[in-house]
Amino acid sequence: MHLTPDRVAAEYEWVIERADTVVPVINDVRDDLGSIFETDVDSVTQDAYRREVDAVFGDGDLAVNVAAMVAILRELDVEGDYPGFIVDEIIGRELAATIAGTQPLRTLGEATFHYADLQVHGDAEENAGIDDCEAALAAGFQERLPGWNWTERESPFGVR
Repeated sequence: MHLTPDRVAAEYEWVIERADTVVPVINDVRDDLGSIFETDVDSVTQDAYRREVDAVFGDGDLAVNVAAMVAILRELDVEGDYPGFIVDEIIGRELAATIAGTQPLRTLGEATFHYADLQVHGDAEENAGIDDCEAALAAGFQERLPGWNWTERESPFGVR
């Protein structure tokens, strides 16, 4: 694989165009986790998702890494799928973490990837990595976007 600015731009376009698939997954995950943790979590709009994709791809160093993982997952397919499911899980988890950002969001992105991955099932004609890519996008971007009460308040653990 050879990454160029044009290839990063092409992956950006693919990620933007997935808003109609990724945003419902984000909102389903937020609804489910909000119920589990007994909190209200704001839903995400396609416009908010697109703005955050712009932010991620606006940071060139972040963009090239996200684009590379997206490209790998888009191309990844293993005959019979099952023998190769570990590699798409590893790359999907890392993509979610990279998009989510620094700790603790990074680890939450990784954990949420596995939950989102259970919700996403690709079409039979798609490569095996596509559904993992969509789950990773949902997990990573849902961590970056506002809406969780605990991220909206000042932490009581900061030392003054």
